[in-house]
Amino acid sequence: MKSKTLLRSFALLAVTALAVPVFAKPVSKIINITQSAKVGKADLQAGEYRLLIDGTKATVQKGKSVVAESEGRWEERDTKSNYDAVLLGENGQVKEVRFSGQKRVFVFSE
Repeated sequence: MKSKTLLRSFALLAVTALAVPVFAKPVSKIINITQSAKVGKADLQAGEYRLLIDGTKATVQKGKSVVAESEGRWEERDTKSNYDAVLLGENGQVKEVRFSGQKRVFVFSE
């Protein structure tokens, strides 16, 4: 009897853990890129873009047009970022995006 209760509790916990990412709110931010950059295979010129992150998929829009898409993952840092920032690698590839007041960053897949 006690093992059935334990099994039910474990099953409920597992279902809850799997459902939490489904309810995660997509992130939408305006980002400014100050020099030419790459997201996925797309080349972006300096300018203002809307970054939409839904789970592990990032979409970059210029106006209403989708100009780039890429996959990535969320990571936690030790300290909160003081401002929004787009970090570029040596070749101009966008490596990660930091958000003001948050410890989590979005790291783009290579």
